Amino acid sequence: MAKQLRISGDVQGVGFRYSMQAEAERLGVNGWVKNRRDGTVEAVVDGAPGAVAEIIAGARQGPRAARVNEVRVIELEGHFERFEQRPTE
Repeated sequence: MAKQLRISGDVQGVGFRYSMQAEAERLGVNGWVKNRRDGTVEAVVDGAPGAVAEIIAGARQGPRAARVNEVRVIELEGHFERFEQRPTE
């Protein structure tokens, strides 16, 4: 199960990508995460349905310093071999 997330709010410069990567590794979720120039964080997560649901719930909360306003979720098709941070786009 793969999903694309677009997370908005105060989500850059607060460790969001690092915390999402650590959570993905803990849950066995693959994909990627990156900052976007518009101030959002974008991620693609791929894994077991329960693990994907858990990482989405974590994205809605964010790390302690973040303030998440919205998490948009889009269904995707595809398969990823690992979880990585990507450069800002």
